[in-house]
Amino acid sequence: MGKRTILFIVKLGLSAVLIWYLASGIDLAGAWARVRQMAPDMLLLATALLLLQGALGAVRWWLTLRAVGGVLPWPRILGFYFIGLFFNQVLPSSVGGDPVRMYRAYRAGLPLDKAINGVMLERVSLVLALVLMVTALQPALAARLGGHAVLWVFPLLSLAGVAGVVVMMLLDRMPPALRRWRLVRGLGHLAADGRRVFLRPGNAAAVLLSGALSHANLSIAVWVMARGMDIAVSPMDCLVLVPPVILATTLPISIAGWGVREGAMVTALGFVGVPAEGALVLSVLLGLLAVATSLPGGVVFLLTGERTRAEEVERLMQRERP
Repeated sequence: MGKRTILFIVKLGLSAVLIWYLASGIDLAGAWARVRQMAPDMLLLATALLLLQGALGAVRWWLTLRAVGGVLPWPRILGFYFIGLFFNQVLPSSVGGDPVRMYRAYRAGLPLDKAINGVMLERVSLVLALVLMVTALQPALAARLGGHAVLWVFPLLSLAGVAGVVVMMLLDRMPPALRRWRLVRGLGHLAADGRRVFLRPGNAAAVLLSGALSHANLSIAVWVMARGMDIAVSPMDCLVLVPPVILATTLPISIAGWGVREGAMVTALGFVGVPAEGALVLSVLLGLLAVATSLPGGVVFLLTGERTRAEEVERLMQRERP
């Protein structure tokens, strides 16, 4: 049994244990009652917002590629992005959606360094926008958490995120003797492209704003679902409390954030009086809608002439990494 298989089993086990632990402590009958009372129009609106989430991600990737000098037609960017979502959400593979996007962009004509760096920098901008957004909302968050010690975490994460981006942009300053290594040259290309994205005000503003819009859109989708189930939470509560939940799910310790997201949602919404069963149902429904709205990527994947196999992606990334 390979290391990646073991890691997948560990993540799957952690997700299952976390969900079981949360479910064992709530009123399951009450949770099911909330699901049954979900207003169909609110469910449809939430689904539309999560589809918009994929489109916003494709726009952010397009902005990042444009900043680093990579050009792909918009229909391909949109299709490849949804294929990436499909791999991230649905397939229990060791190869996630990001390498598949890299592979597809490379096969579509992008230089390999632009295909890799465009995806990596898009992901960096998304996480950076998230920590900056959470920090900017710190006063409103403090009002809801009442001085909880966890408040100190978010400014520190923002500082760490900015410091990490700065370090990334200096990776091509390594000693010349090290540049004979292919990995070091690749990191140098990443640093140069990172400066094109984050040190040019127009590019930085565009990618970070698109990231913040994605997080705000997801927060509003949660509020729409809550309203559909008659859960008492305001739009501002969701704008303040859902981004920290999203931040928790970026930790690569579970399968697609399952379990971690549920625990974080129950904790966060509990500060504004949402019952545990309501928060758990919201989180599970959010995860299921994320899977459902990734299915267009699966359709695109099946309809395109070229089939992307996990082995092909791994072989390409190992053999031709800059």
